[in-house]
Amino acid sequence: MKISELKSNSNFDEVVLKIIEKKEPRNVIRRYGGTARVCDLIGEDEEGNIIQITLWNEEIDTVEENEKIKIIDGWVKEWNGNLQISTGRNGKIEKIE
Repeated sequence: MKISELKSNSNFDEVVLKIIEKKEPRNVIRRYGGTARVCDLIGEDEEGNIIQITLWNEEIDTVEENEKIKIIDGWVKEWNGNLQISTGRNGKIEKIE
């Protein structure tokens, strides 16, 4: 799937992206107690479109800048007027060589 085909508040089967930016992880307080680590990244598809990616906890350490990844069974939402994607509850990340 391409970034241009993604729609807010929906799932997607898979999307392939090159990580062009990885920001510093930060700690947040979870809605129902406890803390979590979260990190924002910018990904670019083969058409040159970019999208924000949000990774949580141990996912953060599996991805670095300039790597190509595939997010499988992910989730799209809108935040501050921009689309962003994550693995959601059931998704996963695979590196592509």
